[in-house]
Amino acid sequence: MPVYNEVEAVEGVVASWTGVLEPLGVDYELLVYDDGSTDGTGAVLDALGAADARLRVTHHTNRGHGPSIMRGYAEAAGRWIFQTDSDDEIPARAFDDLWARRHDADVVIGVRTGRRSDGARRLMTMGAAAVVRGLFGRGVTDVNAPFRLMRADALARLLPRVPPMAFAPNVILSGLFARDRLRCVEVPVPATPRRTGRTSLIGWKVWKAAARAARETFGVAVRERVKGPRA
Repeated sequence: MPVYNEVEAVEGVVASWTGVLEPLGVDYELLVYDDGSTDGTGAVLDALGAADARLRVTHHTNRGHGPSIMRGYAEAAGRWIFQTDSDDEIPARAFDDLWARRHDADVVIGVRTGRRSDGARRLMTMGAAAVVRGLFGRGVTDVNAPFRLMRADALARLLPRVPPMAFAPNVILSGLFARDRLRCVEVPVPATPRRTGRTSLIGWKVWKAAARAARETFGVAVRERVKGPRA
């Protein structure tokens, strides 16, 4: 879980996740990456981590959402790796539906339903899906979904093929899921508007981010084609 300036929400979000994971009766660790927050988020996380040994808090200077995710993927342990965001867009309770489908898949993706976003973001979402489909083939519907459960061994084969500082690594991974023909199961999950804080991508930054993500995704696709077809 990458976190940036979520001081108003992060305690409740972490509590909601421990409340969902505890009843599962599995051995888990919750990795939270404070991406250079400036609003007191780090102090809140440190207090939570001191009270719960299963919560591992890591602080680093601001790298961005994508590189924080990539660090988490690289450092996570266990047979299954799950990624979510800290803005509570998708409630933790939706995880149960993904966990129940893990036996059928290498990857289980939470496809956001009822999502309300402005025109620019909707266009960016549709554009990302079109880019992935055109470069890698059909596969994941919600290519940048921040709610994904992956087999660790399958993810480990893909990570070296994703730039470590990628702006939107989940978009690239969605393409690689299709290219490697991984078993992907999609589960609808509710998306709710942000109640606290604010997104850092507004105005022209949205289009700049979209261009960067498309460029990085194209670069990976080209390298994959040079390598030739995969079984």
